[in-house]
Amino acid sequence: MDKPQIIEHLHEAVNYTVYDTKWIPLSAKFVVLGSKPNSHGIMEIYELNEQKLEKIKCIEKQAAFKCGTFGAASMRNRHMAIGDFEGRLQVLDLERPELAVYNVKAHSSIINCIDAIGGTQLECGAPEIATGSRDGAVRVWEIRQGQTPVVDIAPPAQMGDGVNSAHMRRDCWAVAFGNTYNSEERIVAAGYDNGDLKLFDLRSLSVRWEATIKNGICDVEFDRRDIPMNKMAVTTLEGGLLVYDMRTQHPSKGFSHVEERNAGRSVGSNGVINGPKATVWTVRHVPQNRDIFLTGGGTGSIRLWKYEYPDRRVIDDADGNKEGVPGKLQMVSAVTLSSQPVHSFDWHPDKLGLAVAGAFDQSVRVLITTKLNTL
Repeated sequence: MDKPQIIEHLHEAVNYTVYDTKWIPLSAKFVVLGSKPNSHGIMEIYELNEQKLEKIKCIEKQAAFKCGTFGAASMRNRHMAIGDFEGRLQVLDLERPELAVYNVKAHSSIINCIDAIGGTQLECGAPEIATGSRDGAVRVWEIRQGQTPVVDIAPPAQMGDGVNSAHMRRDCWAVAFGNTYNSEERIVAAGYDNGDLKLFDLRSLSVRWEATIKNGICDVEFDRRDIPMNKMAVTTLEGGLLVYDMRTQHPSKGFSHVEERNAGRSVGSNGVINGPKATVWTVRHVPQNRDIFLTGGGTGSIRLWKYEYPDRRVIDDADGNKEGVPGKLQMVSAVTLSSQPVHSFDWHPDKLGLAVAGAFDQSVRVLITTKLNTL
């Protein structure tokens, strides 16, 4: 069987640092968020016009943009929730982005990560936005509830030997909603710079599970939102990729997982993996097949992976407790796009294989991945 090919379809150089890229739902348009040299925020909207990209809108704001999502937006309004470097959460109407629909000082420092639910899911509850920040807090917002978060999860101060250590807080680098298949269940996964990984149950307002990975967690994503928790992918600073089976939680061992420790190495023109370990910046599951996902690496490479389930997903341990069985990871395609990290990536929700990626070489790329339907 021929392997899928990841092809660079269009390439747009920009004069600012790109931090996030997102497709606008039900369109051939995407949004690029970033920071200009003067530290102002910039949002550009591009449209695919046959064999070229056409820039149709450019908006500049006072503070640099870090991350954005359409997860809480309906198909009708297409409002985008954006976190910036000053800790502000804004919701912008892309038809009139000059004036924010919602604007709140969400954190005391940069919003590193954002996720949202409820925009297009049926009967899954109110639209909600989760933000994670350098100030260590994870907060959940329901914009119809005003300027106060509906959930505020701030970790305790870290204790140490230094005079100011009690005031230090973990830097939250990744947040993701999961288990959002009805209006009652809500899980938020959060990853921190010290390798802490936590699952917060928003229904009971408690920590459901936590683990510590050897180095900082760069990204977290559940494979699906519309079913009970199934799989969760986690990427780390030093080339780590972990996929957890989220169906079965053992009382002491937690969730089983499979790990790939060289997911950030560079990819040569001959397909050979080499070089030192590098950060795995992002992970994104293919919307049309949640057992296929892509990672973006610090060496400018991207990789396509397939998760293969075991023959049995659950076994009984010696004490009769249910224990999950991890599957296997297979890398099915890889390519180097840039000399700089590929840190943002978004699959088109409707068109299989179409994607947009951002890299620190001040470039945006539209990619096409072939043969995804044959995996």
